[in-house]
Amino acid sequence: MSSQPYSAADNPSLSRDLQVAKERPALVHSLYELKSSALSLAVDDHNIYCGSQNHDIAVWNKTSFTLKHTLQGHTGSVLALELAQDKRWLFSASGDSTIRVWSTATLLPIYVITPHLETGAGDLFSLAWSSALQTIFVGCQNTSLQWYTFTSGSSASIPMASASTSSLHELNPGSGTLTPGSLTRKAHKFFDSYPIYERRAADLLAQNSAAQMPMTPDGTTPLPGSPVPYAYLQIPFNNVLDSAHYGYIYSMMAIEDERRDDATKLVTGGGDETVKVWRIPEETRVPTLVGEFNCGHGAVYSIVSTRDTIFAGCQDGYVKVLDLETNSSVRSILVEEGVDILSMSIIGTDLYTCSADGQVRRWSASFDCTAAWPAHEGIVLSSAICSSDRWAQLFTGGSDHFIKVWEVPVPRAVDANTNGECLPTPSTCISTLQYALAKFVAFPSISSISSHREDCRQTAIWLKKCLNQLGATSSLLPTGEGRNPMVLATFSGVQNGKIKPRILFYGHYDVISAPKDGWESPPFVLTGRNGYLYGRGVTDDKGPIIAVATAAAELLSRRSLHADLVCLIEGEEESGSAGFDEAVRKHRAQIGTVDAILVSNSTWIGEQEPCITYGLRGVVHCAVEITNSMTDVHSGVEGGRVKEPMLDMIKLLSTLTGEGGRVTIPEFYDSVRPVTDDEKALYELLSSITKQPATSLSARWRDPSLTIHNVEVSGPGNATVIPSTVKSHISIRIVPDQKMDVIVESLQTHLKSAFETLQSPNKLQVTIEHTADWWLGNLEDPYFNALEASVREEWGTEPLRIREGGSIPSVPWLEKEFGCHALHFPMGQSTDHAHLPNERIALTNLARGKSVIQRFLQAISNSP
Repeated sequence: MSSQPYSAADNPSLSRDLQVAKERPALVHSLYELKSSALSLAVDDHNIYCGSQNHDIAVWNKTSFTLKHTLQGHTGSVLALELAQDKRWLFSASGDSTIRVWSTATLLPIYVITPHLETGAGDLFSLAWSSALQTIFVGCQNTSLQWYTFTSGSSASIPMASASTSSLHELNPGSGTLTPGSLTRKAHKFFDSYPIYERRAADLLAQNSAAQMPMTPDGTTPLPGSPVPYAYLQIPFNNVLDSAHYGYIYSMMAIEDERRDDATKLVTGGGDETVKVWRIPEETRVPTLVGEFNCGHGAVYSIVSTRDTIFAGCQDGYVKVLDLETNSSVRSILVEEGVDILSMSIIGTDLYTCSADGQVRRWSASFDCTAAWPAHEGIVLSSAICSSDRWAQLFTGGSDHFIKVWEVPVPRAVDANTNGECLPTPSTCISTLQYALAKFVAFPSISSISSHREDCRQTAIWLKKCLNQLGATSSLLPTGEGRNPMVLATFSGVQNGKIKPRILFYGHYDVISAPKDGWESPPFVLTGRNGYLYGRGVTDDKGPIIAVATAAAELLSRRSLHADLVCLIEGEEESGSAGFDEAVRKHRAQIGTVDAILVSNSTWIGEQEPCITYGLRGVVHCAVEITNSMTDVHSGVEGGRVKEPMLDMIKLLSTLTGEGGRVTIPEFYDSVRPVTDDEKALYELLSSITKQPATSLSARWRDPSLTIHNVEVSGPGNATVIPSTVKSHISIRIVPDQKMDVIVESLQTHLKSAFETLQSPNKLQVTIEHTADWWLGNLEDPYFNALEASVREEWGTEPLRIREGGSIPSVPWLEKEFGCHALHFPMGQSTDHAHLPNERIALTNLARGKSVIQRFLQAISNSP
């Protein structure tokens, strides 16, 4: 890992920068597009077609890169181009509310297609051709999805009066050209209109269309002798799906697979932040919605796919990776935050993204950036790609009026079983784990220091983006004024015909302070050394959080996550979890129902044997304060005359414990659960492994205790001052089956009663500052058994069942709130130095911990 600190907030992307060379790909050629933005591109074996803002379509020879022809007829910007290779046709859609069909063999116009409602459909943003259905689909500004099917003898077609027999013969033979029908269509108010001075209504004989009188680039003088289309076609009303999106339909593509029964699917992306998947039956050709993805990152401007994987380029710099087969989101790629992804192209496993900042980037199958370069001095508006065996040409069009041709490599062949899709392997995900953890650790998210409050908020923002990129839907949950937000993220499993288990994973992104003294490397720079990763929070609790998240991400990428994993990550755990309970109750509906709670927030008992934690002690934090009515005074002046608060405090604290440290609060031990024979056997086993006495383990884990932490005084604290106020902090660790309210009341009663016996004029104040109940797991719970089996399978040995002397306040509370059992799987080793300098975690523990989570999620999904 790098020893140089960096700001993770500046670049929250989880995709590694793996650029081998910083040079841009070879620029093969530049084409200057007639002082007009290149809005759309298409490429076939012979030509490059560019739809421009100036209404024309420039046709360039692909070999000589010379301007071959200009297709004229549109009266609005050419927003989309689509090739029908099987018919040797080119479709163009425009802001003039028409689709035009051109022969790629003769470069002559064939048809003009008018959408239903004509100009009421608005700009036509996107096109998709289905060769299997012989249908062109159109995405409209009025949010409708429309389509036209080409069949012989279509009643919607009619020959133009000026279309000669010779011009018909120029059409590509075998292209499936329509035979003009005998029925007439409705006159078009624009294309069939007369000059305005004639004051005549439009009719079919007017022959005054824009197709017959195309304009010059300056829009003034008609060009004489221009060819006219063979026929005008009208999309019928029953070929319209109104409100297909709740926004403009900016992008679409048809997916056809001859190996499937439902051969044709249509994928559309809209301004409503959604991608929709439509099944097109051959019998009806009417789209039926079969899947919908809420991308959550602005309008979907571009869509490409490789078989069952869809890539959706969004408005604010994200690419959503969607799985068609399981109807789930598997990943997000953060290209450049806030910079629109306007076009994408894909070849093999390489994805090229074109952005509004003029940049083109290449992404590998494991979502790593393998190349990036400034392609245009302006916005990259369009792209297309064509390839040979080893090298391909990427065509990009920009607002700088240029079309540029780049030489790019063709990815090496992948395993045939992946059908052209190279999915992330476990080793790739481990690298993603480390990369994400490095960014996570870089945030000094210290919740106990107010000056780090903004660091904590930025950590939460980054973590939300991180989990979103890994495939979860994520959001921030407020916990109250001046408190750090929680992160809620849900990895949604695919359906397998059964009810999906729903697991709540609880963790915390805040850490304790990390003074530099004692650290061998900077605490907020992830540093690898001798098989360990060092940094504040790597074991408590940032490392386990990323391990769990990447485990779910990898299952998603394999389409193998059949459970819902809900991550609830708070930012106040190290300082008392302020506002946690109220926030969870307030947002309970967003969290949803829960079948089990999973925690990973402690360490093993040793170094080698994996463990499962099944018990935690509870805690009561109490502040005791004794004050007199005077100010601080000099002991040489007032010593012996005043009743000193310090002496009262010493006497009072001495009443809390007796011989051997036994707590003397009345009835303190009455409810403690007796030690069972099974427990004794377990302690003996653990004693033989850890070389610690069994009585020591019992005292740490399952016996209650009382600790006096400090004594604070008012004044300067020097040896001549009698302080007027003395304050002490004590804590009690409670165990099953001690009742929290009974212990709290007994402690307060004992302190007040003992103080009264001192007959002191001073005042006593007892404040309960924080409580957390004890927790004991259910060893017979099926989820516990599944987790234990997963650890056993991963390490090849029986995990040790251990308890912890510390407390995690949220665990027992979450159990009671959601009415289910909690599970605690520690990933760290006993020497990980949590809360100490040189905090660390073993790389192998993170990797195997991730694997355990995957095994567990799969096991509970397969259980009856």
